[in-house]
Amino acid sequence: MKAGKLVSGELGCEKAIKSGKASLVIVAEDASANTKKKFMDSCGFYRISFCVFGEKEKLGKFLGKGVRSVIAVTDKNFSGRLIRLIEETKQSTGVG
Repeated sequence: MKAGKLVSGELGCEKAIKSGKASLVIVAEDASANTKKKFMDSCGFYRISFCVFGEKEKLGKFLGKGVRSVIAVTDKNFSGRLIRLIEETKQSTGVG
């Protein structure tokens, strides 16, 4: 967050997607079905990596913010590493 590599919240993430700045979008598992579909469709259209991971409260806590349903990562190297970590976590916990 401090490095300016993340955007959080629906409006900020939508803007990052449409402007081509987002390289990964993470939506919380407990986000509404409508939110998940909206961002999955948008990421598919703009060809941006997308995953569902974590809970709203934890995503916000990781960022030092309140509850967050959506996070966009704007750095390609950082997003690549996050994707690998998320996949490893899902495999080790049997989630997803």
